[in-house]
Amino acid sequence: LERGERIALRGPNGCGKSSVLKAVLGQIAPAAGQVMVPPQLKISYVSQDASFLQGSLRAFAAAHNLDESLFKAILRKMGFARTQFEKPMEDLSEGQKKKVLLACSLCEEAHLYVWDEPLNFLDIDSRAQIETLLLQKQVCLLFVEHDQNFVQAISTKQIWLNPQGEAKTIYK
Repeated sequence: LERGERIALRGPNGCGKSSVLKAVLGQIAPAAGQVMVPPQLKISYVSQDASFLQGSLRAFAAAHNLDESLFKAILRKMGFARTQFEKPMEDLSEGQKKKVLLACSLCEEAHLYVWDEPLNFLDIDSRAQIETLLLQKQVCLLFVEHDQNFVQAISTKQIWLNPQGEAKTIYK
């Protein structure tokens, strides 16, 4: 990965896309070969699962050392109503929880952003806002997403995986 690249991992379900992300994160060992990640590399990760979120947005922002104003401003750009800022996160919809994780990631200063299916549960307007935010911020992103329009708009490169473990790279 080079600075400013946004690489989409593509392929059918079960071909190992999420496993590649987990190997990059050091959560699992690769089945073959090796993953070399510099120890000083700061990675911001958004998982598919947001069910663990609980408590207040304010406490979440503080626990993650986020600028609360920036965090909430990004949530507003993704369609969060101000009244939702006071709700406990466990009462938020799955889409709202995903927005919390994405806003958190976008607030973090990282060398690499790793997002696993970031658009799950999000509406079309939120998807467009995330596209805009990503293109404005010019992050280095490794992601898995099934939304073809989003992938085409965001990715600078696509790596197609197949169940046999082969990969094909497509450059824009």
